[in-house]
This record gives sequence, C-alpha cells and structure tokens, in this order.
Amino acid sequence: MDKSVDRGAQRRAAPPFLQNAFRPFFLGGAFWAAALVPLWVWEYAGGGFGPQASLGMVGHAHEMLYGYLAAIICGFSLTAIPNWTGRAPVAGNGLAALFALWAAGRVAALTFDGVIATTIDIAFLFVLAAVAFREVMAGKNWRNLPVVGLLTLFALSHLLFHFPAYYAAAIRGTFAVAALLIAVIGGRIVPSFTRNWLASINSPHTASMPGPMKVYDKGVIAVLAVALVSWIAAPDAMITGDLLLLAGLSQIVRLARWKGFATLAEPLVWSLHAGYAWLGIAAGLIGAGILWPGNIPASAGVHAMAAGLIGTMTLAVMTRASLGHSGRPRSANRVTTLIYVLAHLGAILRVCAALRGNDLTLLVAGASLWSGAFLLFFIGYAPMLFGSKPPAVSR
Repeated sequence: MDKSVDRGAQRRAAPPFLQNAFRPFFLGGAFWAAALVPLWVWEYAGGGFGPQASLGMVGHAHEMLYGYLAAIICGFSLTAIPNWTGRAPVAGNGLAALFALWAAGRVAALTFDGVIATTIDIAFLFVLAAVAFREVMAGKNWRNLPVVGLLTLFALSHLLFHFPAYYAAAIRGTFAVAALLIAVIGGRIVPSFTRNWLASINSPHTASMPGPMKVYDKGVIAVLAVALVSWIAAPDAMITGDLLLLAGLSQIVRLARWKGFATLAEPLVWSLHAGYAWLGIAAGLIGAGILWPGNIPASAGVHAMAAGLIGTMTLAVMTRASLGHSGRPRSANRVTTLIYVLAHLGAILRVCAALRGNDLTLLVAGASLWSGAFLLFFIGYAPMLFGSKPPAVSR
C-alpha cells in the first residue's frame, strides 16, 4: 500500500493541531518570537535574564534564527511540499515528534551545555532537510530540489554556528539562506497571489503582470546569490558592498514589476509586497554599511534583514497560509492588518535604533511593536490553528 495513502488516513485520525505542519510550527514560532525579543531587550537594558541562562548577543541571534525562523520555515515548507508533490503531508505522530524535537532544542539551547545539548539543538534542521528531501524525491518533484538544498545549507550553517571561531560567518550564512529562500519562493508566490487577486476584481493590471521566473528574475537571484556568498566570505570587502547595493536595487526593480501599488485594498496581498521590499532595503543597507562604515552601522542592515525582511515576510506568509489551509476566506480582518502594521513599524524603529547607536528608547519601542505583532498572531490565530476547518465558508 502507498505510504502516502497511509499517512493520509493517519492525518484524518489526528487532532486538527497535528494535521498540518503550519499549525504547531507557526504557533510555536510566533510564541518564541513574542517571548524572546522582550527578554533579550530586558537583558540588554541591564535587567538580567535569569539564574540559569543568559541570552547575550550570541544567544539572541541563535534563538531568533534557529528557534523562531527555523519553526516558521518548517511549518511553511512541510505545508507547501505536499502541494508540490501531491503526497499526503507529514501529520499525526510524525509531526508531533518533529515539533517535540524543535521544542527540545529550545530547552537544550537555553538551559544546558555540552555535546548532548548541542546534538539535540542541531538535530532538528537536519531532520527537516531529510524529510523534505524524502518527500521531493518520492514525488519526483525535481523542480524544488534547490529548496531542499537551501534547507540543507540552513542546517549546515546551524552546525557551523556551534564552532565559536565561525559563528559570525554562520549567522551571515543563515541570513543568506533566508534571503535566497524568500527571493526564490517569494518570487513565485508574490506575483502569483497578486495576479489571482487582481483577476478576482477584474483589474486592468492583470494582463500586464509578468510571469514567474523570467530571465530577469533568474538574473537578479543570481546577482543576489553572488553578493551574499561574497558577504559570507569577505564581509568587509568593497566588492561585497558594491554587489549588495546592486542586488538590493535589482530586487526593488523586480518587486516594482509585480504591481504592488494596485493591491492596497487587500492587506493580505500588499503585505507580501511590503515584506519583500525589505529584501532590497536590507541588501542595500548592508552594502552601504560596508562602503560607508562611518555613516551606516552594520547592525542597521542586519536588522533590516532580520526584523524587516524575515519578520514581516514570515508574518505575511503565516497569516495567508493559516487562513487558506484552515478553510477560511483569504481576506485580512482588522487583527491581521494590525499584525502587519505593528511588524513593519517595529522593524522601522529597530533599524532607526541601530542608526542612532542602539538608542534604548527606539530599541524598546521597536521591540515592543515587533514582538507585539507575533503575540497578536499567537492570540488571534490560536483558535484557528487548534480548531478544525469550518463546515462551510461563504464566498
């Protein structure tokens, strides 16, 4: 019997929370983002963290990348891959075990030291990459092997992080993987969802929407990849700064081709455009920080990528996927719109804080708004993610 069919039966027998990866991982990732940022700011401001653990700069970076971001990437990829392959999704006991491994990694990273704790911490992303590889290969979905490759690089960068001499390069490598995932997958979903929405309202802009992955798109992704590799290997080189500025500009031009100006009536669509815009901004700021270090601190570009690109783009995808895959109408209500506004305002203030020498007032304000967006997602979307699909949805 086809194991995918068996998994389909197991999925139907599982509680709703364990029927799709986006349910536990979006909720867990949102909670972790909402909790960790205020704790880090409290510690940074001199309030301490706790008797058994201290985040520090290294711990803060680790948990935001390999805790929060890893959870969201897992939730998205294991929800998207079944659509790509036609196979039943990972669900039930298998999904519960994977989520438990992620949670165990968070406990291990914050409270224990040693080989066992490190092994538990790094295991999750390698297991995720292996599961993704198995599903793509079993479904003969060769087109998405590059996504599996990026997940594998994500796992390898996490492994490298645990070698103190290389952790800074590992962080840059992880940011590079996240940026490329957004450039590749975002380059599919942003124009596709935009085109579908424009068509639904009979917009005249529908006909002029570019198709996915044209020559220009492949070219700008290649430029971005080269720039990011240069950033990993030579973060202070002038050529790296030039490449990142070029990559940022080319991504802004790419985004402009997707008619985002015509989507302002639907936050669920414009949030994707606004989130993707941070890719060009972040690459440009990182490049500017290399070329003019006396004027642009390096942390401004890094936080444009972390709080701006990753934060806002993950929320845009989390809200849309949660609504669509739980059987709700794909339309943003006031809570969802507020989530987007809080995240973008928080990211802007965080970058401004970096530009002003980590001004504590701006830092606290930005962190409060940004983490508040994730807390609002956690509270507002928890009933949906724990519950079953509604019996019928009015269209």
